[in-house]
Amino acid sequence: MKQITIINGPNLNLLGKREPEIYGGMTFEDYFQKLTAKYQNLELTYFQSNIEGELIDKLHEVGFKGDGIILNAAAYTHTSVGIGDAVKAIETPVIEVHISNVYAREEFRHHSYVSPNASGIIIGMGLKGYELAIDSLIDA
Repeated sequence: MKQITIINGPNLNLLGKREPEIYGGMTFEDYFQKLTAKYQNLELTYFQSNIEGELIDKLHEVGFKGDGIILNAAAYTHTSVGIGDAVKAIETPVIEVHISNVYAREEFRHHSYVSPNASGIIIGMGLKGYELAIDSLIDA
C-alpha cells in the first residue's frame, strides 16, 4: 500500500471561510475525507500548520519514508528558503500544489523556493490539484 502525506501551510486551515471566490467553500478536512474515500487503497495522511518550523519538521519526519509528499506551503512557498532546503534534503518525492493560479495573482507569488526541488508542480486547479498530485504519485 502506497503511503502519501499531504502537508498544508499557513492559512489553509481557513479553507471554506477565507476568500471562497479564490479557494472555494469546502474545508480541507471535508475534502480530505473525500480523498480517503476515493483512494482507499492508499495510506493518506494530512498535516497542516501555520508555523514554518513545524512544516520543516514534518518534511524531515516523512521525507525518508513513504511514497510521496504533496506540499502546499502556501505563502511560505514565496518566502521560505528553509522549506525549499528541506524539500531538497529529503528523499521522498514532493509534488508542489497551489489551489489558485499564483501567476494570475500578485507579483511576489510568482517565485517559489519549493519548485526547484519538487518532482512536479500543480497550480491553479483548485482542490482537484491534490487528486492530480496523488494520481501522479500512484503512477510513479
